[in-house]
Amino acid sequence: MSDQVRHTDDEWRSLLSAEQFRVLRRAGTEPAFSGEYTDLEDDGVYRCAGCGAELFSSADKFHSGCGWPSFTRPAGPGVVTEHADHSFGMRRVEVRCARCEGHLGHVFTDGPEPTGLRYCINSVSLAFEDTRGR
Repeated sequence: MSDQVRHTDDEWRSLLSAEQFRVLRRAGTEPAFSGEYTDLEDDGVYRCAGCGAELFSSADKFHSGCGWPSFTRPAGPGVVTEHADHSFGMRRVEVRCARCEGHLGHVFTDGPEPTGLRYCINSVSLAFEDTRGR
């Protein structure tokens, strides 16, 4: 992605809420079933709360029961990056926004068809844009 967004920690703190900073910039996790988008079923796009990049579509959202919004795929190629995450003694794949490198959540291989993937994403990392009126 050529339009990278970079800020200092102080700049990010001024742009994000304390919880958004903790999750997006420090790879935190919001408590399960606490996020505002976990059960949202409206048509729209999910953007990065840090930089506004379009990351996921409601067309690819599903109820996984895991406690976080889940998607079968990103909105397009190259909008997210994946990184090995061995924190807490686990082997997971971290998902970040490709534009600002904000932590979004993790991707697992236990999702439904057609991809078999479950992108498990923190609501606080996202900003929903309703597209019903377009």
